[in-house]
Amino acid sequence: MKPSKSLNYPAKRYLKSKDLLAVYKTLRKSFGHQKWWPARTPFEMMVGAILTQNTAWINVEKAIENLRSANALSFAAIRRISERRLAALIRPAGYFNIKANRLKHLAAFLQKEFQGNFKAMFRMNGKKLRERLLQVKGIGPETADSILLYGAKKYFFVIDAYTKRIFTRHRLIRGKHSYDVWQKLFNNALPRKLDLFNDFHAQIVAVGKHFCRSTPQCESCPLKIYL
Repeated sequence: MKPSKSLNYPAKRYLKSKDLLAVYKTLRKSFGHQKWWPARTPFEMMVGAILTQNTAWINVEKAIENLRSANALSFAAIRRISERRLAALIRPAGYFNIKANRLKHLAAFLQKEFQGNFKAMFRMNGKKLRERLLQVKGIGPETADSILLYGAKKYFFVIDAYTKRIFTRHRLIRGKHSYDVWQKLFNNALPRKLDLFNDFHAQIVAVGKHFCRSTPQCESCPLKIYL
């Protein structure tokens, strides 16, 4: 199916920040509640946040299952296992040597700062915890905010490539802007409800995977009404 011409020429409509809640409701009606983050423990969620960097979630699931089968999906196990063995287990997630190193740095951070006590970690002020997470090798804003939102249950809207692609095409923002500008827009436009922040990001991932691809499927997309 050909992409909509509205992506190549001036749009009939510019999406505004006040429309974002309506956009979420449209996606929720189309996809249903996404029930993210799919993890059994806070540490598994953090591992997934690193493994999902630059890869599809289906590949992360394979790596997670490898770790689980090897009894290596815990804070203590990641600290104990050799980096080489860890890389082999997470190979399906891609960039496995880099990600193994990042997981090791995450485990070292958790030990040094919190002695592996996740409850203590999540009690920390969100902004201060974010600052500390961003100092960990391999953790950028998207990964940090995923941990903060899905793990610590704090109000940080996660901005990923799908978010930028979808809402740039809908003219919510024109031109290139920093991660923080994007996040501030969503944080300010939406009611402070954790389930909303949580599920809206998951809905964005769903529409990005199924419709708003490099060659967009606009005619069948639930967001067509906003073009």
